[in-house]
Amino acid sequence: MEKISRVWRHIQRTLFPFLDQEVGPLSEQEKKLASVLELVGVEDFLPGRWWGRGRPESDRRALAQGFVAKKVYNLATTSELIDRLLAEPTMRLLCGWEFEWEIPSESTFSRAFEEFAEMGLAERAHEALIREYEGERLVGHLSRDATDVAAREKAAAKSADPAPKPGKRGRPKKGEDRPEREPSRLEKQPEMTLDQMLGDLPVECDWGTKGKAGRKHYWRGYKLHVDWADGEVPVSAILTSASVHDSQAAIPLMVMSASRVENLYDLMDAGYDAEAIRAYSRSLGHIPIIDVRPRGGEKAEWEPAVKRRYDERTTAERGFSMLKESFGCRAVRVRGAKKVKSELMFGLLALAAVRLLNLLL
Repeated sequence: MEKISRVWRHIQRTLFPFLDQEVGPLSEQEKKLASVLELVGVEDFLPGRWWGRGRPESDRRALAQGFVAKKVYNLATTSELIDRLLAEPTMRLLCGWEFEWEIPSESTFSRAFEEFAEMGLAERAHEALIREYEGERLVGHLSRDATDVAAREKAAAKSADPAPKPGKRGRPKKGEDRPEREPSRLEKQPEMTLDQMLGDLPVECDWGTKGKAGRKHYWRGYKLHVDWADGEVPVSAILTSASVHDSQAAIPLMVMSASRVENLYDLMDAGYDAEAIRAYSRSLGHIPIIDVRPRGGEKAEWEPAVKRRYDERTTAERGFSMLKESFGCRAVRVRGAKKVKSELMFGLLALAAVRLLNLLL
């Protein structure tokens, strides 16, 4: 909190008076944008500019700040962002363009976004933000959940390999030689590195389904898995295919989050009800609180204190709602896993900055 306080004091005492003098009084939305841009410093993660022969490229620092502004202003498309930049001089100056003619075309924005997606710009800025301002704070609860991400692209063709035949149930007969069962992904993950776990998760566009209000919800696209700290602060995120079960991303998320923050409790719904997940959470020194699926009997009742802690898991639901409704991630219009993840990570980056400032204020 002390680090955020120093940044906020700098914003209030230096940045806002300077902007008031240069461009006039700021609206509340413009103050919000200026605060977020100052806190995240996304331009610091870009390589230095270099011009060789030919026409110099558009300023990538301003373009990166423009994509952050797009999320802060809850804009769905790049064309909407360009229209706002042309119409609002203060927003344009905050992003780094002084004159209207300096604003690049939509195709330039698209090329720059592809570059940012390849280098993982938003992911790197988000990780640095969390390490800087959440790394020294003891987080009470991490609420783990996933949400659907509908995409405007074709689903990847399914593999033509035939599904393995199910083995016989029960004890083998005398003299019967059965092949050893292939370990599941959950069983293999504790012995893998983070890069190996992420590489093992499918990321192509396909079809997913989940239950919502007693009905089946189907979508074509991806699934975003996020660890949310208290206060709706996104700590880490993974993008997978829509068909990947929530539990498959639990251990990689634990590893990512454990390297960024220190927390006490891991809160998960019944989709994560697996002993491998509980054991890995305990190995990190955490206390897992996971809803239990009823198996052939009545569901066990929790103690009131445990139930109260589990109720904190609504942080994940509020976080996903804010991401989609207030930070421009309701409809994803880019294609490909890298671009889709970059689009969502710019939203999570802006959301994280806003929530960190909100914790202070």
